[in-house]
Amino acid sequence: MAERLPYLLKQLERLNSIGVALSAERDNKRLLEMILLGATEITNADGGTIYTVTDDRQLKFEIMSNKTLNIALGGSTGKQIPFSPLSLYLNNGQQNLTTVATYAVLNDRTVNIENAYEAKNFDFTGLRNFDEETGYHSKSFLTIPMKNHESEIIGVLQLINAIDNETKQIIPFSVANQSLAESLASQAAVAMTNQNLIEGLKALFEAFIELMAEAIDQKSPYTGGHCRRVPELTMMLGQAAIDAKTGPLKDFTLSEKEVYELKIAGWLHDCGKVATPDHVMDKATKLSAMFDRIQLIDQRFELLKAQAESAMLKRQLALFKLGHTEDLAAPESAHLAFIRQCNEDREFLRKANYGVEFMTPQDQQRVRDIAAMPILDADGAQMPFLTDNEVLNLNIERGTLNAEERMIINNHINVTISMLESLPYPKSLRRVPEYACGHHERMDGRGYPRGLTREQMSVPARVMGIADIFEALTSNDRPYKKAKTLTESLHILGKLKLDHHIDPDLFDLFIREKIYLKYALCFLEAEQIDVVDETKIPGYQP
Repeated sequence: MAERLPYLLKQLERLNSIGVALSAERDNKRLLEMILLGATEITNADGGTIYTVTDDRQLKFEIMSNKTLNIALGGSTGKQIPFSPLSLYLNNGQQNLTTVATYAVLNDRTVNIENAYEAKNFDFTGLRNFDEETGYHSKSFLTIPMKNHESEIIGVLQLINAIDNETKQIIPFSVANQSLAESLASQAAVAMTNQNLIEGLKALFEAFIELMAEAIDQKSPYTGGHCRRVPELTMMLGQAAIDAKTGPLKDFTLSEKEVYELKIAGWLHDCGKVATPDHVMDKATKLSAMFDRIQLIDQRFELLKAQAESAMLKRQLALFKLGHTEDLAAPESAHLAFIRQCNEDREFLRKANYGVEFMTPQDQQRVRDIAAMPILDADGAQMPFLTDNEVLNLNIERGTLNAEERMIINNHINVTISMLESLPYPKSLRRVPEYACGHHERMDGRGYPRGLTREQMSVPARVMGIADIFEALTSNDRPYKKAKTLTESLHILGKLKLDHHIDPDLFDLFIREKIYLKYALCFLEAEQIDVVDETKIPGYQP
């Protein structure tokens, strides 16, 4: 025993080091490899297999290894294991006790077999066929259930053929090696459980974020897809910046964790819109409220024309009674001119209501002139043809939102900041609020909500600014504008660069690496993807 003490101490030290390594590993495939290789090392086994218990009560082959046969399957090898899972229960519902691995799970016990060819309780037909085909000799087996912290069996560690260090002959797995392997299996199960919990929480976290983004897109039929497309474009441009080998961005880099952080920020960049009122977010025309109030103005025009016709007929009747029949044509001619003017004014207001074109000062004055036309109310009293609120909205210079509504829309970024900064992030995600909430800032400090300058913003935050703008320019689901072509969108983006709105280096990279085209081929309509002459893009520096 004294002679074996150094060897046993060495095994214990190795067991401890393996346990430490297992607790630090975050890749599930590499984790399984470490478990199997560690187990074969401390027991001096020739090979082994790890199974995991599936939800449908089967044992799935995860990784296999055999030194003699030079076999390495599953795990990070990329090589599939060509064996079907082992069912814990037979078709008749009875327990499957014929295979060692299923027996170990169903009975929650370690199975140590000295010689498989002499074992009477298990069906080793498949094993014998394998040996005949390969010339291998499968003899000693050690099969250990792997239980998590809740004593739930989550997998099986099975080792084959313990090898004597001196004679190199196959020997049974000793009681000491069984104890060591059981200890490792216990540590391994905890590590696997932790990894599964981490992956499960990560998957839940991502699913919840994507669900929130989908809910925001579904909230408005006019911005559907924005929260899904912006992250895609963000990652395209972000990766191009990481890959840059020359130019101002050649030293920029992000770790795997930082890339994931940017991805999450992309998904959350508009989460504050969940609090934006629908009637503002969905305001397709200037007069939209519960419905498009241009319909009321159309009816009002018909009423105005009817009132004018009534007044004209009354004047004609008065002239007829006075015998001035020669003057009857004048009121009718004036009335027809008035009707034509009403029709022209109605078409003008309909066009202005869409908010597609810029409202010039002359157009705005025409709205006020139309508003001043008198119309009779139900009591016969004169009132302005348009209300003050209608004039306010129809005279919006660009788009469909008035100043108050624009403030409501812009406030979504403040809500986003409030929401995101209230979350208890792990260290690896602490910059999500910064990245997500910077897409409305400008390089010259004239953006919102914080008025940050380029120097005060990180590269990922600046990436998101370009992604958000380009998606909006090319989107075909906005009610107030037609989807723009690539040429039109890049022309506007170039103007924004010259106006110090977006990051100049990222803009040039966006063009040079043709990120715009990569995005277009995935998300734009065919008619939007025109041939871009990059030499004519304002501000572009190749």
